[in-house]
Amino acid sequence: MKWKLATVFLGASLALAACGGGDDNAGEQNGGNNGGGDTTAAEQVYQQSCASCHGQDLSGGVGPNLQKVGSKYSADEIKEVITKGRGSMPGGIIQGEDADKVAEWLAAKK
Repeated sequence: MKWKLATVFLGASLALAACGGGDDNAGEQNGGNNGGGDTTAAEQVYQQSCASCHGQDLSGGVGPNLQKVGSKYSADEIKEVITKGRGSMPGGIIQGEDADKVAEWLAAKK
């Protein structure tokens, strides 16, 4: 029972840590970047919200490896995982257009 409680606490702590500070530079992410702006914005959102669990290079860690996630899931399926969560990953860490951009970016990883 103690291990389950510790696991839940650890998971909640990681989720809260991943959520912190995501909007500080939101206006700067999309502005003034005409060449591949969506990819850059998606990468920035990933680094701010996902890299703490999935690794800076998508290689995994607490969360699974995402380097070839696009060969397994479509952008719509990835977005569903982002918005609803799966397993120990909580839903809603990324929302709205940012979730769409990250899902499309990850779907291209094959």
